[in-house]
Order: sequence, then structure tokens, then C-alpha cells
Amino acid sequence: MLTHDTALIYGRYLRQSLRSRFALFFGVLMPLLYLLFFGPLLTGLPLGGRGSSWQVLVPGLLLQLGLFGASFAGFAIIMENGQGVVERMRVTPVSRLALLLGRVLRDATVFVFQAVLLVLAALVMGLRAPLPGVLIGFAFVALLTVSLASLSYALAMKVRTPQEFGPAVNALTLPMMLLSGLMLPMTLGPAWLDVLSRFIPFRYLVDAVRDAYVGSYATAHMLYGVLVAVAFAALAVTVGTRVFRTAGA
Repeated sequence: MLTHDTALIYGRYLRQSLRSRFALFFGVLMPLLYLLFFGPLLTGLPLGGRGSSWQVLVPGLLLQLGLFGASFAGFAIIMENGQGVVERMRVTPVSRLALLLGRVLRDATVFVFQAVLLVLAALVMGLRAPLPGVLIGFAFVALLTVSLASLSYALAMKVRTPQEFGPAVNALTLPMMLLSGLMLPMTLGPAWLDVLSRFIPFRYLVDAVRDAYVGSYATAHMLYGVLVAVAFAALAVTVGTRVFRTAGA
């Protein structure tokens, strides 16, 4: 029942995304601009022995794609709430978990597709990374998307208006971006900043994907990244499902 319901919701929203091809390709524009204009600046810089400039930058851009895209996914719920779509779905026998999973799996599909486009562009510009490492990066993008999209939908169900939702998401995502080492490894900064960044779960995902891109899979960074990503996804889906079940009750 859950699988069937999830597949129905997933198919509905995936078809909506496929009809909006402009939004599908526009979503990858910002990481591509970073790739084109920021990547060449890193060439030749000492990067702490973590690989070439592309092996440092591209993993950060992949996770940036999931961070910003998934965090703002809740805008769609706000629009649907205004049109009564969510309420009509909630009065059906469809599983509340399926209502959430169908949406976040659609989001994960879209952002992994955009991540593939980003990696292809990076390969043209000089990225060299092992295929298993690239695939691991896509898996982390999918897990991050599931986590942040679930929390984004939960927040949107609570605040109800774009004027409340937008500033709240910005206030959360900006520190995550700055303290996770998306652009450069945090070990290059002062010690106090490196220590502070260790309280940001997102950092462990960035470090894990960077290890994967240089072919290092059995590392502490990879272990911590996997544990944090899986635990974060499980917690976020649980919170999101609870909100879908109780909001407006």
C-alpha cells in the first residue's frame, strides 16, 4: 500500500517537473556559474592535499545544489495549500508517509539529474574522478535532498506564507553554506572556524564526497558522512511525516 501510494504521488509530481523544463535546467545554473568563474581561480592553490581544484570544488557544488534547491522546495506546498490541493490529499486514504515520500523522491530525482549535468560540465573543464566516487557523490546528493526537502515541506506546512518561509530558510541555509566548507576545505581556515564548522552536520557530507572524488572510500570522513547523512534523512522524514499527519488537525 505504501509503495503504491508513494509511486502515485511520485509520478504525479515528476510529470509536473518534466513539463517545466525551463525550471529543470535553470536550477543547475548557479552551480555551473561557480564552476565556470570560481573553479579556475583555485588552480594551483594549495588545497591541503585533498586533490585537484576540481576534486575540491565539484563535490561542494553538488551538495550546494541539494542544499539550496531542496531547502526551498516548501514553496510548492505553500502554493498547493492556497489552492486546497494538500487538504484534498489529506482527506483521502493515501498514507501520510507516501504524501511526503512521493514529493521528496521526485525532488531527489530532479536534483540528481541536475548533478549529472554539473559533473558532465566539470569533466569537460578538467575534472578527473573515479566513477565509484562520482556515483557516491550522487547518492549523497539524493540523501541530502530527501532530508532537506522533508524539513522544508514540514516548515512550509507550519508557516503557510512565503513571507515567513523565505527568510526562515535563508537564515538556516546561509550558515550551513558558509561553515560547511562548500567552496574550500575548512581546514584551510583558522582553527576556531574549523572547530565551529564541526557542529554543522553538512560539513561531514562535504568531506565524505571529497574523499570519494579522490578515490578514498574507507576513511573516517566517509564513515562519518554516511552516518550523518542516513541519520539526518531518517530524522527529517520522521518529522515531515508527523507534520503531514497533524497539520491542520
